[in-house]
Amino acid sequence: MIWTLIIVFFLLAALRMQIAFALGMACAVALIFFSDIPLAAIPHKMVNGIDSYVFLAIPLFLLAGNLMNAGGLTDRLFKFGRIMVGHIYGGLAQACVIASMLFAWMSGSAVATVGGLGEIEVKAMTDNGYDKPIAAAVATSASVLGPIIPPSIPMIIYAAMTEQSVGKLFLGGIIPGLMMAVSLMVLIYIIARKRNFPKDEPSTTRQKVSAMKDAIIPILMPLIMLGGIASGIFTPTEAAAVAALYALLVSLFIYRSVKFRDLPKIFVNAMITSAVITFIISNTSAMSFLLTVEEAGVKIASVVLNFSSNKWVILFVVNILLLLFGALMEAGVVLILFIPILYPLVVEQYGVDPIHFGIIMCANLMIGVATPPVGVSLFVMTHVAKLKIETLMRAILPFLIPIIIILLMLTYIPPIVTWLPDVFMN
Repeated sequence: MIWTLIIVFFLLAALRMQIAFALGMACAVALIFFSDIPLAAIPHKMVNGIDSYVFLAIPLFLLAGNLMNAGGLTDRLFKFGRIMVGHIYGGLAQACVIASMLFAWMSGSAVATVGGLGEIEVKAMTDNGYDKPIAAAVATSASVLGPIIPPSIPMIIYAAMTEQSVGKLFLGGIIPGLMMAVSLMVLIYIIARKRNFPKDEPSTTRQKVSAMKDAIIPILMPLIMLGGIASGIFTPTEAAAVAALYALLVSLFIYRSVKFRDLPKIFVNAMITSAVITFIISNTSAMSFLLTVEEAGVKIASVVLNFSSNKWVILFVVNILLLLFGALMEAGVVLILFIPILYPLVVEQYGVDPIHFGIIMCANLMIGVATPPVGVSLFVMTHVAKLKIETLMRAILPFLIPIIIILLMLTYIPPIVTWLPDVFMN
């Protein structure tokens, strides 16, 4: 049944069927012809797959992103990034990485980052002479930073399932997230020099100070969220609500760039994007159910973990496994599926630090959201940028290389992850 599921899915995707429908149809074909499970299991699992309190964070973060866009908060972040790095080769694309990193720090969600900043970034770059596929690829790859730089919903899930410290995981993700941002900026610099992309004139000190003042209020948002989560005042989902409320109050009463009459349109846009994302996740949940029934995760993990007794070889194979599933399934589902399988073996049997392994898992799965064939951020960006999915898939491949290199570095150099938690929480 597994091979039928995979072959039918890729066949329908190749025929340009919408990915969510391709997932659902592949599940239906596999059940009808190769299983005794009733077909009614598909809608049942689709509903159950999104019946989660944690998933409430997605529409709330998307609402926060839309409010930030409408209220000018994202414009201020983007302006801040452009003032600071716009004079470098590929400066506008560099500014997109800076803005995405700051927005990711606020939203904790790769999908929310694409939904919140993607349209602004793509329009700014295309208006300044960048090819749209390159612009969309930059924005999508930068969204990976979201749940690696805290706050992070996948880290919360990992901590809850393994009884590890949320604070240590948050601290452990800071350096890897910054390294991934720098690696993307280096690649953009190289591509920009080769293709002679435009750059801005150097900014004056006064302009930099002014941009910093404008960005202070938006940057306060993640400090409030991170402090509230770390201190236990509210959960990540409640933090998403705080982010949306903060963006609403700032836009309405401080910047006064949003009027009450604008709110219905903002809410509807957030609901439409949320519906698209939720439908993809629900169909992914149906596929995840069938893979679980066939014990695909157990079989694959058993094979790869028996491949070698060397810890570093095992981690390499685990990276490949997680990248593969991260590109096929929703990150939370992969965590729930694989933590019970991988954690006892990798942490308890091979002695890998649990915080280190948690960041490895989260980094892999976040790279997966921007990785073909079914990375969720890819499909959100095609909706935002009005691009064909195959065009964006080709464009993003070079941008995955530097962040995968950083992934390997944090895998084989544990202090990259463990140094900050050891310093501040031991």
